[in-house]
Amino acid sequence: MAKSPEEEHPQKVFGWAARDSSGSLSPFPFSRRENADGDVTIKVLYCGVCHSDLHFVKNEWGITNYPIVPGHEIVGVVTKTGKSVTKFNKGDRVGVGVMVGSCNTCETCQQDLENYCPKVIFTYNSPNHDKTKTYGGYSDMIVVDHRFVVRFPDNLPSDSGAPLLCAGITVYSPMKYYGMTEPGKHLGVAGLGGLGHIAVKIGKAFGLKVTVISTSPAKEDEAINRLGADSFVVSTDPAQLKAAMGTMDYIIDTVSAVHALAPLIGLLKLNGKLVTVGLPNKPLELPIFPLVLGRKLVGGSDIGGIKETQEMLDFCAKHNITSEIELIKMDYINTAMERLAKSDVRYRFVIDVGNSLSQ
Repeated sequence: MAKSPEEEHPQKVFGWAARDSSGSLSPFPFSRRENADGDVTIKVLYCGVCHSDLHFVKNEWGITNYPIVPGHEIVGVVTKTGKSVTKFNKGDRVGVGVMVGSCNTCETCQQDLENYCPKVIFTYNSPNHDKTKTYGGYSDMIVVDHRFVVRFPDNLPSDSGAPLLCAGITVYSPMKYYGMTEPGKHLGVAGLGGLGHIAVKIGKAFGLKVTVISTSPAKEDEAINRLGADSFVVSTDPAQLKAAMGTMDYIIDTVSAVHALAPLIGLLKLNGKLVTVGLPNKPLELPIFPLVLGRKLVGGSDIGGIKETQEMLDFCAKHNITSEIELIKMDYINTAMERLAKSDVRYRFVIDVGNSLSQ
């Protein structure tokens, strides 16, 4: 007979979990493995609330294995290290992002692209090496293979830096891979949410001209005056779209809802690149004629490897890039999820786990 989540492992842990597709989260005692030779045990201080968390708790992608403890934007303090761990020490401030394991031997792992490993282990809702399920950062502690832990730069705040562990790397990695970093080039950012607002900041740090593309005219002032965008296009305004046609070198599409790609492709110059990082739960329609006639490219990207995640954190620390956050207590999470579903957050909820999670 299978053991309960509370009895699977020796270490008792407390978190919040969703138990069915209602997505409602509530207190959840469970357990984690003992700290092995290559592990790091972390006291969780802060955890960002990613849009993926909402998809997962409601089983909108059809792959949720309940109960589920979400959370993959984790910042905390090391409380224990295994005897083979030399990179981290007790008391270090560290981060854990979207994954906590991989095979470590395949071609992609050897290229520091663990995120594309066929056997990648995600921080929650994923089978671990021992076949037990992973649980995420909406909890008081976590035990992680040290190879999947990153050092948090000294000048990066723990709370507003936490979302960089998913949202930051999700936009940084494709900008690097697809060559979307040449100073003076024109970047469009579609969607001004948790991902989009960080893409604006990173784009400006690379020296790009940045235009926000949004369905919400009310976001224009904030996009330009607070986040530093150069211009703003309302994607539902035909006149604005027409005026901006063929003006952008790159577009990073962060929209997680079903939406039309044709208007975005129309904004690109010859040889322009549209890279999608949002994950709508239904397929999008891709018009081929404008791609062929404009020699345009449509690509995708999924987070980044651990080495690149550390590079991204160091880059953000150097350029004082953080997420715009609303800090919440653990017991506010269900309201936060309801608001997130309505895009009612500027721009990322972060749970103050260390000061608000108690049994």
